[in-house]
Amino acid sequence: MTPDAFKASLTSAEPPQGVSAPLAALWWAAKGDWNKAHVTVQNKLGTEAAWVHAYLHRLDGREISNAAYWYRRADKPFAKSSSEDEWNQIVAELLAGASG
Repeated sequence: MTPDAFKASLTSAEPPQGVSAPLAALWWAAKGDWNKAHVTVQNKLGTEAAWVHAYLHRLDGREISNAAYWYRRADKPFAKSSSEDEWNQIVAELLAGASG
C-alpha cells in the first residue's frame, strides 16, 4: 500500500485490512479519534508502536514528558515538525517497512 492509498482509505469506516496496529492507530488519529488510536497501540511492543504512541501523546499535548518517554523508547528524536508532517513521515516509513 502506498501512503496515498492509505490516506484515501480515510473515507472508509474502518482501517484497511491487514495493516499493523501502529498504522491502524495512525488511521484512527487522522479520523480524529485519539482515544481509539491510543487504545489500538498502547499495549503493543516494538519501536514502531512506541513511535506512534509518542506521536499520539505529542498530538494530545497534555503530557509532553510522556511523549518524550515514548520517543526515547522508539529511538527517535522528539519531533519538531508539524503533527501533519510527522504523521506523513511515520505512515511512509511504516508502509515502506511493511512492503520490504
